[in-house]
Amino acid sequence: MSQTLALTVNGRAVTATVDDPTEPLLYVLRNQAGVTGPHYGCGLAQCGACTFHLDGVAVRSCSVPATEAVGKRVVTLEGLGTPEAPHRLQAAFIAEAAVQCGYCTNGMIMESAAFLAKTPRPSEAQVKEALANNICRCGTHPRVVAAVMRAAAGG
Repeated sequence: MSQTLALTVNGRAVTATVDDPTEPLLYVLRNQAGVTGPHYGCGLAQCGACTFHLDGVAVRSCSVPATEAVGKRVVTLEGLGTPEAPHRLQAAFIAEAAVQCGYCTNGMIMESAAFLAKTPRPSEAQVKEALANNICRCGTHPRVVAAVMRAAAGG
């Protein structure tokens, strides 16, 4: 039996329909809310490509049922900044060329944004630890760490 969900995604009201109460939020975000930042990677909450913020906490959308997002703030990569006014992490990723194929970038930025909200002046070791569960097959981790450090420093 279908269920209609009222969600708040990136500050806007979204109505979504799920046929299964365990349907991952990732599918609702991409297919019904029109946001494509979160990517399907492993489907097991292990790679980080689908990371978003649920009430300010970095969460893997492949493992969160869409029903759990009702009444909570959902923020995706698209909700952090705009092309005209990017979030400091988005700007730092561009400045540090911290993107190769771009598939992991969503998770790296979303995980880093939640981390910097709690740890505004981290050490390089803390950044590496915070991103340890985000997989990048291209090997851009050094640039990603540099981007996070740049964002933490205010630039």
